[in-house]
Amino acid sequence: MELHLQSHHWQARLPDWAAAAVAGFGAGGVLMLLEPIWLAATGRDDPWLATHMIAALVMGWDALQGSGYSLGVTVAALLVHYSLGVAFGVVLAAIIAPFRLDSSMGLALAAGAVFGLLLYALNFYGMAAVYTWFVALRGWPTAIAHVIFGMAAAFIYLKLERPSRPR
Repeated sequence: MELHLQSHHWQARLPDWAAAAVAGFGAGGVLMLLEPIWLAATGRDDPWLATHMIAALVMGWDALQGSGYSLGVTVAALLVHYSLGVAFGVVLAAIIAPFRLDSSMGLALAAGAVFGLLLYALNFYGMAAVYTWFVALRGWPTAIAHVIFGMAAAFIYLKLERPSRPR
């Protein structure tokens, strides 16, 4: 007889995709609520700087030329921000479910924190090679915000998921 109590090896187990999408969306909202704190920690004067930088992913350099509030830039930034949040929430759930990292809240939060740090490295060191304006956002406040994003996504996912059976 074989016991696999709390075994975290890979098994064919699908995540709850709807819960994953909502978790990513919700964690994106948490990240947006942290932005005023982030602005204070980094000493940035323009509260719309991050909005312009995010919108520039789809609008190009033109979005970086302006400052202050712009409805078009804000809508583009929100669409990009929440789309990426949902996508990253789905990726995190696709890691959590098959490795049974949802067996405890602590383990899921740790997985979310590591995921957030990896996401920070990908965004601000990998993707910054293409989107050079993100280099200006590198630093501990942004890294901490990404850790919080990962943990929030993991937390929300665990609260909403309906576990599936292994295939």
